[in-house]
Amino acid sequence: MMSHLFPTYSRWEIEPASAKGTKITAVDGKEYLDFTSGIGVCNLGHCHPHIEQAVTEQLKKFWHVSNLFPQSMQEKAAKLLADAAGLDLVFFANSGAEANEAALKLARKATNRSKIISFNNSFHGRTFGSMAVTGQDKIKNGFGPMLETFIHLPFNQVEAFLKEIDQNTAAVVLEVVQGEGGINVATSEFLKVIEKACKDNGTLLIIDEIQTGIGRTGKPFAFQHFDIKPDIITAAKGLGSGLPIGAVVGTAELQDAFGPGSHGSTFGGNPIAIAAAVATMEMIFTEQLLTETTAMGQYLYDQLVTTISKIDGVLDIRGMGLILGIEISGNVPEVLSSLRTKGLILLPAGEKVIRLLPPLTITEAEVNQAIGILESTLTNITSAAL
Repeated sequence: MMSHLFPTYSRWEIEPASAKGTKITAVDGKEYLDFTSGIGVCNLGHCHPHIEQAVTEQLKKFWHVSNLFPQSMQEKAAKLLADAAGLDLVFFANSGAEANEAALKLARKATNRSKIISFNNSFHGRTFGSMAVTGQDKIKNGFGPMLETFIHLPFNQVEAFLKEIDQNTAAVVLEVVQGEGGINVATSEFLKVIEKACKDNGTLLIIDEIQTGIGRTGKPFAFQHFDIKPDIITAAKGLGSGLPIGAVVGTAELQDAFGPGSHGSTFGGNPIAIAAAVATMEMIFTEQLLTETTAMGQYLYDQLVTTISKIDGVLDIRGMGLILGIEISGNVPEVLSSLRTKGLILLPAGEKVIRLLPPLTITEAEVNQAIGILESTLTNITSAAL
C-alpha cells in the first residue's frame, strides 16, 4: 500500500498498539522494553496516571484560546521551570527546535550582535536557525547556504574556543552532553572557561537542555552538575511527557529584548501541553525522584561497565544519569535491529554509539533485563564477525 507520508523517517518494524511505563505492546501482541522514552520525552514512562489526570481535567475546560488571554497555568508552569533552572523568565514554544530558534533570536536582539559559536557534533534542531547552529554536516546537506555568522569549533577544546570568542560574539550555544552527536560529555574545565569568557566579552551563554533537562541527569538540568550559570537555557522533550511543548528560560535582564511583538507562537503554551508540563515538573522536580534517578543512573552505568564493557568490540561507556552511550566498533543499525527482535528498543547516537534513554522511573529488574539482552546480542554479533 502506498504511503501518503513523506519518507523522512526510516521507520522500524514495530507498530505500537499500547504503552505503559517502560513497556510498548505492538499490534501483533509482542511486548518490548522501551529504553528510548520516545527519544527522551516520556521521562515518567508511558501514560503516567498523574499526567493523564492533569491532561484530562484540562481537556474538559478548554483546549485552546491563544496567547492573547492571560492563563494562570502558564504562569504556574513558567515559575516551576524558572525556579528549577535558577532563572527568571520563560517563553513557551512547541518543540526543541522552536525553543532554540527563539533563543538565537533573543540573543541577537539582546546583544545587537550576530556571531554565534557552537560546537562540532552538536545537534540543535532542523529549522534554518537551529540547523545553522548544529555542528553536523549531514543535517544540512542539500539545503543550500546556511545562515551566516555561525561558527563551529571542536568540543572540549579550550584553546580553539578562546581564539574565536570576541566582543562581536552574541552567544555561545552548547549541550552539556551531546546527545545526537554521540553522548559526549563536556569537561568541567571547558564549561568554566566558556562561562568566564562569555562574561568577559558580554556574550550570552545558551545551554541546550532539550535532551538532558527535566531530571534526565539526576538534577533538573545537566548544567547544574558543574556550578555554572547560563543566561539562557532551552527545554522541550521531557517537559510535557509526550505533549508537544518547548521553552526558552532566561535571566530578567533579557526582558526588554522580548517585549510585545518581538516573538510569538499560535500554539506555544497550549493549555493541554501546559497541563502536562505542570504535572510533569511537579513529579520530577522533587528530591525523591531526582535522588532515585541518580541512583538508577549509577546502577545502569555500573552494570554496563561490569558486563557490557568486557565484550569484544565495545570501546567505551559514557554519559550522565540516565543518558548513557555504548560506543562499539560494529554496525550500530544491525545491533539495534537485533536488539528489537529480542524485545529491547534502543537508539543510535552518532555513527558508532548505542544510546540508552530509559524513563527515570526504571527499576533494577528492568535494567537487569536490558543488560541481559544487550550482553547476549553484542556477544553473538561480535562472535559472528570474527
